[in-house]
Amino acid sequence: MTLAQKLKPSVSRHNLLFIAGLAWTTAGGILMWRGLDYEMKHSPHLWLNILIGIAIGLPFYIVLFAKIAHKHIKRIRGLSIPYPCAFSFFNFRSYMMMMGMITAGIMLRHFDVINKEYLFTFYIGMALPLLISAFRFYYTWVVKKETE
Repeated sequence: MTLAQKLKPSVSRHNLLFIAGLAWTTAGGILMWRGLDYEMKHSPHLWLNILIGIAIGLPFYIVLFAKIAHKHIKRIRGLSIPYPCAFSFFNFRSYMMMMGMITAGIMLRHFDVINKEYLFTFYIGMALPLLISAFRFYYTWVVKKETE
């Protein structure tokens, strides 16, 4: 066994679903917290912006995130390695997409390209499909246990 193999943080495929849920919850939680924090402090239209965020988030989940979450769940459950790396809940392309989205969010916030009230309403809208997707990972982890 090589040093790299000894140091690799391995988990079962089943528990990788839970780790993926945590990652999606973290991303969604950060966006929801930032969005709600800004809106509660600065927006006179808090409830309207929350409803707009929901109206943005639900279609994003239905059209895009449901398919992405399903694809990742299927990929994780189909891994040929019984104990993959704990960071393999995403493939390389998904990590690159995540880094791009984080960078875009930071740049938009930093350079005031978009009115902050709209930007943080959009944060709420993006948090919702991330959090719903996280619960799909948790559901699969709890209900569809594998025998390993």
